[in-house]
Amino acid sequence: MQTEDGSLTLVHPVFGEAYSSRHGAWMQANELYLKQTQTHRHSSPHVLEIGFGLGVNFRAALDNCVQRGVPLAYLSYEFLPVSREVLTSVEVPLGPQSQPVWAALLTHWPPRPRLPLVLEGFWGRLEVRREDVTAAEFPARWASAVYLDPFSPEVNPEPWQEPVLRRLFEAVQPGGYLATYSVAGQVRRGLEAAGFSVKKVPGVGKKAWTQARRP
Repeated sequence: MQTEDGSLTLVHPVFGEAYSSRHGAWMQANELYLKQTQTHRHSSPHVLEIGFGLGVNFRAALDNCVQRGVPLAYLSYEFLPVSREVLTSVEVPLGPQSQPVWAALLTHWPPRPRLPLVLEGFWGRLEVRREDVTAAEFPARWASAVYLDPFSPEVNPEPWQEPVLRRLFEAVQPGGYLATYSVAGQVRRGLEAAGFSVKKVPGVGKKAWTQARRP
């Protein structure tokens, strides 16, 4: 399906939800995940993502860092990766330096269980792990930003559980941010219980988003 900013997203056949906001997949990646975590200003962002999905968030972070000339470290967890054909079909407006990086990812996609997909280059490093986040071990105090972007708690409750949120808190650097599209009460309470300072921030239209920060 085409979103309002012209970018494409897909509906997952199991969860029955779209991978991105109807207001715009590319818009959400940039306005929510990059800006609400200050990734777009960080001199050396370390991004920990829950839900690689269609790779739109990664491509937004990649393009921003390449344009600014800063290195990107990106660690993403994806339990049910889409096929290479599906990933290839979803295009976003990447700059000329970022396009070869995405093309290289496509040649190695999908990641295998217990064998992460790793790419490195002038732009930085990407690692995609095909793991269940309820059992995954996140690197301690590593992330300047967490992109919490799995399917909603209603259809995919496991990644939103408090034990996962607590481990995400431990993975964030002091002063680092977490952003998510969900403003569900259980999510905000879980983030607060984990130790985050949590607030709603304006999204697009009537939509609000959640921004959290490790003090």
